[in-house]
Amino acid sequence: MKVKHEPLASLCNAVNPQRLVQTAVQLVSAPSPTGDAGKAADCLAEILRADGFAVTRPAAGHPSSPAVAVRFDSGRKGPVLQFNGHLDTVHLPFVPPRVDGDQLTGSGAADMKAGMAAAVEALRALRDANALRTGSILLTGHDLHEAPWGFGQQLDHLIRDGCVGDAVLIPEPLSTQLPVIGRGAATWKVSIRRTGPPVHEVMRPKDEPSVIAAGAELVGRLERLNRQLAFQSDALAGSASLFVGQIHSGEIYNQYPQECWLEGTRRWLPGTAKETVKAEFRDILSRLEKETGVSIAADFRFIRDAFFLEQQHPFVSAFQQSYRAVTGQDLPIGPKPFVDDGNSFSADAKVPAITHGPRAGGQHTVNEWVSIDDLVRVAQVYALTAAAFCSSP
Repeated sequence: MKVKHEPLASLCNAVNPQRLVQTAVQLVSAPSPTGDAGKAADCLAEILRADGFAVTRPAAGHPSSPAVAVRFDSGRKGPVLQFNGHLDTVHLPFVPPRVDGDQLTGSGAADMKAGMAAAVEALRALRDANALRTGSILLTGHDLHEAPWGFGQQLDHLIRDGCVGDAVLIPEPLSTQLPVIGRGAATWKVSIRRTGPPVHEVMRPKDEPSVIAAGAELVGRLERLNRQLAFQSDALAGSASLFVGQIHSGEIYNQYPQECWLEGTRRWLPGTAKETVKAEFRDILSRLEKETGVSIAADFRFIRDAFFLEQQHPFVSAFQQSYRAVTGQDLPIGPKPFVDDGNSFSADAKVPAITHGPRAGGQHTVNEWVSIDDLVRVAQVYALTAAAFCSSP
């Protein structure tokens, strides 16, 4: 820690590394695959209650795993800063927590239970150092984050219910840049079918269309759209895109197949309405269906909308000031390479959101790890950002 100013140093020193690691280990110890994160949510709630915080458990449309919410109020009017994170993990074999030197490993250690532990520790530090002079902190944890098992439904419900601050910090493992723009993302799966049953190729009905030929035509049309989308580009975020990742049909080499299905993604830049994206995709399918005589069904699922952060916002200034106090330098700006809860806060709640977490790796694998030293740094930056932002006019 490089903080020299006495009040700031006092707040940073209130961050307790041992307590932080213990919290992270407890959260990682609770298996929580997406859709079934109740054990981790219960664990977080008990940790916060044991620390003396008043905890509420809004169902937010997912009563089998209610969310966790804590409001820590200074008692004086001011902005509300939200610490938010998901408690669910991807569906992989559970790996228990293990501390080895500077690393904590285990399921969800990187993505993002250790980050949530750092947010909890920042909350404790603000209370213990009596550093929150005005405003308040809202801490939220939830399920249904990781696609394709969840699509942010519980967070969306929390936002609709008004469980949102004036700005949000999200401790996803992105530590080397301040993301100011990011693409929205959706997944899609298309099924192309003909009416008749599977049959030997030499016995195929002459009047029934080829689902493989229709699938090939669809791939061509989607690729032409992808080339057009490449002109929609941002220097940081990159280009809008349409990606075909899978195409499958048939059971054996000489059977006339009944179905062909394709699957992929669609990404778009801020300023493009997600409804327009969906309508454009469905128009391509409708035209192909009419022209070829096949039957086409599509599942188009939004994951998160596009993201943009106004760099002149006081929240960004408070964050950079705090990051500089702890590290001695500014955090360079960059794109958000993935979609996360910040996209939802930006697009749906219209509040600024900063994704910033610890140095970590192995996300979405069985080899997740996170740097304990960097967890401490994140907790300090969060605490300082809260003290600065919540005291702003």
